[in-house]
Amino acid sequence: QDKGFKFVSIVPIPYVEWTDYHDEVLIRFSPEIMPYLINLKKNFTQHALSEISELNSKYAVVLYRWLSMNYNQYEHYSVKGGRREEQINGYRNPEIGMKELREMTDTVTEYKRFTHFETRVLKEPLEEITNHTSFNVIYEKVKKGRSIDSIVFHITKKPVADDPSYKLDDLAYIDGEIRQEESEKDLVYEAMKSPYTKLLMEYFLLSYIDLTDTAILSGLQKNVYPLYDELKDLRGLNGVQNHLAYIRDKQDDYSKKNIAKYL
Repeated sequence: QDKGFKFVSIVPIPYVEWTDYHDEVLIRFSPEIMPYLINLKKNFTQHALSEISELNSKYAVVLYRWLSMNYNQYEHYSVKGGRREEQINGYRNPEIGMKELREMTDTVTEYKRFTHFETRVLKEPLEEITNHTSFNVIYEKVKKGRSIDSIVFHITKKPVADDPSYKLDDLAYIDGEIRQEESEKDLVYEAMKSPYTKLLMEYFLLSYIDLTDTAILSGLQKNVYPLYDELKDLRGLNGVQNHLAYIRDKQDDYSKKNIAKYL
C-alpha cells in the first residue's frame, strides 16, 4: 500500500561558538551533512569555497557571501522564471540599508565616520572581491536627507573562458519542453519514486532543494529518465552510473542551473 513520501530535513550547522574578543569561530557540522562536505570537490560549493579562500579581509568574505547569495537567485530566476523582472534585477543590483549592513559586518560601533567605514568595509573589500573572484562589483550610495541611507551594489559575472555558450536567456526549455501534456503532478510523483532520482543525488547532480522544484522533477521524468531507461536496456545500470560519474566530473557551473536540460 502506498503510504506517500518520506521527507528528511537536515540542519547542516547546528552549533556555532564565538567570542567578542577574537575572530575565531568554532563550527560543528551535523553528521548527516558530512558526506557532502567530504566530497566537496565533486559538489557545486567547491567553486565558492575556492573563491572565498582567496579573500583576506573578513569584510570581503561577509560581502562575498551576501552578494553571491543574491546573484545566485538572479541566475536561478532568470532561467526558470517565477519572479517579476524588477525582482530579478533587484537580485543582480541588491540594496541594503546602512543599519543592516553594519549589523551584517559587525561594525555597529566601529568606523563611526562614514569615510572610514566606506574605505574599510566597502572600497577595499570590493576591490578584493573583484580581483580574486568571478564577480565584478561596484556600488553607489543612496542618500536620505544629508546622510547615507543605503548602499546599492551592481554585480556582474566575469565570462567563463572555456564556455562560450554561457548565457542566461535560454528560456526555450522552460517554455517548450517543460510544458507537458501529462499532469505535472503525476510526473513529479513518478520522479520522486524513480531510482534515477536517488542516483542523481548520490552523484551530487541533484540537491535536496531541487526536490522542491516541480519544474526540475517533471523535466527529468519526462525528458531524461526515458533516455536512462534506454541506456539501462543497452548497458545495464552500470552504464547509467558510468554516465552520471562522467557528467559529475565534467559538469560546469552554469549547467547546474538547469540540470534537466543539461542531462
